[in-house]
Order: sequence, then structure tokens, then C-alpha cells
Amino acid sequence: MSPGVRRAGAGQGAAAAVQLLVTLSFLPSVVEAQVTGVLDDCLCDIDSIDNFNTFKIFPKIKKLQERDYFRYYKVNLKRPCPFWAEDGHCSIKDCHVEPCPESKIPVGIKAGNSNKYSKVANNTKELEDCEQASKLGAINSTLSNQSKEAFIDWARYDDSQDHFCELDDERSPAAQYVDLLLNPERYTGYKGSSAWRVWNSIYEENCFKPRSVYRPLNPLAPSRETWGKPSWGPNMKEFKRRFDPVETKGEGPRRLKNLYFLYLIELRALSKVAPYFERSVVDLYTGNVQEDADTKTLLLNIFQDTKSFPMHFDEKSMFAGDKKGAKSLKEEFRLHFKNISRIMDCVGCDKCRLWGKLQTQGLGTALKILFSEKEIQKLPENSPSKGFQLTRQEIVALLNAFGRLSTSIRELQNFKVLLQHSRDTSTVWWERGILRCHCI
Repeated sequence: MSPGVRRAGAGQGAAAAVQLLVTLSFLPSVVEAQVTGVLDDCLCDIDSIDNFNTFKIFPKIKKLQERDYFRYYKVNLKRPCPFWAEDGHCSIKDCHVEPCPESKIPVGIKAGNSNKYSKVANNTKELEDCEQASKLGAINSTLSNQSKEAFIDWARYDDSQDHFCELDDERSPAAQYVDLLLNPERYTGYKGSSAWRVWNSIYEENCFKPRSVYRPLNPLAPSRETWGKPSWGPNMKEFKRRFDPVETKGEGPRRLKNLYFLYLIELRALSKVAPYFERSVVDLYTGNVQEDADTKTLLLNIFQDTKSFPMHFDEKSMFAGDKKGAKSLKEEFRLHFKNISRIMDCVGCDKCRLWGKLQTQGLGTALKILFSEKEIQKLPENSPSKGFQLTRQEIVALLNAFGRLSTSIRELQNFKVLLQHSRDTSTVWWERGILRCHCI
């Protein structure tokens, strides 16, 4: 970590998150390269992370993403941009997102609201809603609808204080279920002034970063696209353009380091949140009893693997220092990141917006978990959560976002082989990268 960002371990995290998420949003077909070495301040060996991910995490997380509970994500892709007048949506066919027909959604998912992730919740939530409505009416029968809506808004505000993201209102008529397997993250061709405005707003206005950082990936630069029928696969030329230290003025290796940094943050969050899902009250309910049981078994198996990882990131190092300063920095970080989640509604490409919102929410959920350790430790075994709760959308976003990182790290091995076969001496630098973060 350079002296310029030592003050804010959180700043490093924000910059890492933003750089990676936006890079993946605008060119998901290019995956980061191989680096080796030791993570600074601990013995977090990169090769060990690669092996742990490749042989333990990746095969299981890939299967989990194919389960019904995790493949359907409800999202509002029609929310207006809150910062500037939108200049049109991308008309390229690869930007299009195909919503899922109602008939395809498992009954246990479409019947529930944002907090219904278990059979118990499906059976009891309606009663709680009715009781709450009854109590509200009993307080003052002359309350107007506007006043009642204000109470609901206040409750939402209270609930949002621990959130690092601006959450979609799943009850909105504009919110639709999307099958993530049928709408995979890929390169869409979305670029130009609209894309640049989004990137610039995130990178220049909402990132903690030293002034010396080179502004990367100008989408207004001349296109290098080729003619003919497109095919999906590793693009070595694009790979070098985005990560070669010469072409990126030294910024490429930083982007690669950010991938591992972000992976360790979300890996740590999964290990921390395991007790929440280990309770019998959580069923990952879709209505298919056998599949629900198998899905939970697979998820718990992944959690066991995450807890066995010997070189976890130390989240306390993100906001080290005196309590007042650390609290202020945490809040600044939360507001910056929440603002970034709102900027996702300004992305003109629907597929980029979908995956940008999902991965931003996934990382925001990971941060929420890391700062709720005490609440998670106090969770009751056989009753719904009070101090800490995750909505189904947060759960789906968290695991799918981590799945994207796991896939990226897995693909690094493929690029390493391709680079070795290319016999290009300019790729030697990939073997010299060193990541810096705090581990425990």
C-alpha cells in the first residue's frame, strides 16, 4: 500500500472495489492476470490463494450459482439516474437483458418479499404484516395514507443505516426477475460518452485514491474491434492493453492486485456470516423441499471451506486508529460506496447495469457482514433474526458476486498458460507482482 493511501485502508478497499467492479461491467470477457508473491503485512501467499480457489471454492460456487435459489435475481433496471439526465439506453443487442417469465420462477421465490428466504418466514411474515398494519391503524384511525407511507419510509430509513448500497424496491412494478444463467456477464460493446460519464463519476468523485493514479480505460479512445462473427474466449491483445504496465502507465498491476484484495474481503465475509445460515430456521426456500435441502448443504459446505482458509483478511485493519477517526472514516466509506450503488442506475447498458448492481450489492452485503460481527454472534438458533438480517436479494447478490471473483481468479490460470505459450518476454512482469493488505 503506497503512503498516499495508508490513511484509509478503507480507501484502498473502495478504490479496489470500484476499479474492479466497473472494469468487469464494461469488459467482462477480459479477466485479470496471474500475479505471485506475498501479501504485505502477513504471509498471504498468492499461489496458496490460487490453489485454494481453484480446487476448493470454484467448483462448488459454480454449482451453487446454478441452483434455483441463486440463479434468479430481482432487479429494477428502469430506475432513473438520480444525478443527470439520461442520454439514452444502449441499443446493441448484447446490452439487452431478457426478464424471466413469471411461470419460470419457483413458487417459493415469487410468492415472497425481500425478507422471505425461509419456509418459516413465508408462513409468518404475512401475520406480522397484518399485526403491524392493525397496530398502526389502532394508534390513530384518522391517519392519512400519506402519513402511513411516511411511517413506512421512516422504517426503511432506519433499516438502511447499516446498508452500504441503495437497494431496489422489490415491490415496484418495474422490478423483474432475471435468470442470471441466461443473462451472463459478458463484453457488450457499451462505450462512448455515456459510459465514460459513469466511470468518471465513480472514479474521480467517489474513490479514495492518490492523485498520482493514472485514469484508465478511456472508452472514447479509438475502437480496436474487428469485423466478422464474434466469438467468446480469451482476448490476449485486449488483455495486454488493459494490464500491461507500459500501455497502462503502471496501472495494470494495480488492477490485478485489486482483484485479490476484493476476493479476500468477500471470502472473509462468507466465513463470518456462516453462523447465520447454519441455523435450522434458514431453509433457502424455493418450494422444492429436496432441492432446498441440497442447496443449503452445498452452501454450508462452502462456508466450511471459507472458514478453513488459513490466511484471512483482517477487516479491523480497514479502519484502524482512534475510535472517533475510525468511526468517521467508516461512515465516509459507507456513504461513498452507497453513492456508487446509486450511480449504477445511470448505466445505459441493461446487462452492464444488471451485473453492476448485483456486484455492488454483493460487496455492500459483504461489508455489512464484516461490521456486524457482534450481532451475528448473538443470533437466536430457532427464531427469526432481530439485530442482523439479510434479505434474499442480498444473499443472492453476495454469493453471485463472490462467484464472479472466484471465476476471475480461476481464469487467471488460463491466461498464465497462454502467456507462457506466447513466449513473449514482456510478460515476465506478471510473475513479479506483490499484493499489499492486512491479513490475520
